[in-house]
Amino acid sequence: MSSLKILVTGGTGFIGSHLVDALVGDGHRVRILDSLADEVHGGVVPPYLNPEAEFIHGSVCDPDTVASAMDGIDAVFHLAAELGLGRSMYQVRRFVTGNDLGTAVLLEELIKRKTQIKKLIVASSMSLYGEGPNHCAKCDVITFPALREETQLSQKKWEFECQTCGSILDALPTPEDKPLNPTSVYAVGKQVQEQYSLIIGRAYGIPTVAFRYFNVYGPRQALSNPYTGACAIFSSRLLNDESPLIYEDGDQTRDFVSVHDIVRANLLALNSSAADYQVLNVGTGRATSIKFIAEVIARGLGKEIEPDVTEQFREGDIRHCIADISKARNLLGYEPTVTLEDGLTELLEWVGSQQADDRLHAATAELAAHSLVK
Repeated sequence: MSSLKILVTGGTGFIGSHLVDALVGDGHRVRILDSLADEVHGGVVPPYLNPEAEFIHGSVCDPDTVASAMDGIDAVFHLAAELGLGRSMYQVRRFVTGNDLGTAVLLEELIKRKTQIKKLIVASSMSLYGEGPNHCAKCDVITFPALREETQLSQKKWEFECQTCGSILDALPTPEDKPLNPTSVYAVGKQVQEQYSLIIGRAYGIPTVAFRYFNVYGPRQALSNPYTGACAIFSSRLLNDESPLIYEDGDQTRDFVSVHDIVRANLLALNSSAADYQVLNVGTGRATSIKFIAEVIARGLGKEIEPDVTEQFREGDIRHCIADISKARNLLGYEPTVTLEDGLTELLEWVGSQQADDRLHAATAELAAHSLVK
């Protein structure tokens, strides 16, 4: 696509800043709208902000600010969001306002400019799936389990069992058409954001794509934010010579995808109409245990510190969720290019030059105070 004027909401953040760099590198004119959230930026513009991008300090919830930010814009990447599955369960108004209302304000402004907008790309999340699908090899049956019961978790029975034969089930990659089962206010908000966007996009002829990101990691992830991803949280603990805190037994698995592959997927969608009005997973299709990640990061940082496997559990936590990326592959030609090994090496090189304020104890105490840790 020829040079565009592009707005990136949340463009000073972890994913947003990498996306801004790539868009500027491709010759686009980029404007950023970001509130510089205290827990991420402390209200300060980060030093890595691309100097060729225009920056507007403000909230996506403010109609006047959004209207100003939209002036002359051809395409929008909407990444601005409140983060933190756990705290969304007790800061409900904050999350509904920041995520649901913020998206609504942006969409109303897009409607006014529908003839000029060539693309809207929205950041959604794998969290709205709940548990991924499971397969019983013995019975050859695929199931879509709900959350595990508290009685099961209290007995430290972490895995799903076949209701027919009692065998431990195998986790399968999660396709986009899996029944949704969001288990937090944050996840419900992401579902709402993508549905609002796709409905408005189709109604007004604004080509729209919603990406369900899996567990993104890489440089610039806020190490002092206890509500960010596992890689950053573990790194922060280890930099402060504390053990990474792991719930359950540590064998729960996620799909860890490099921020560089996330950016590539966004650029592919910008430059193609093949995925317009679609929802797509962005991950790697590879399952990795949480405990393995903690151990690799510790070794990479030269810390002889074992993770603290608590065997406690949190309300709404899932056991396994891995991306089925065949839809993104077929429509956009997306393939992950960064291996976990290379991606973690890059992350650790960056982490080694950082300092982190470990705030995990305070965040965990808040969850416990609301009876969300058992």
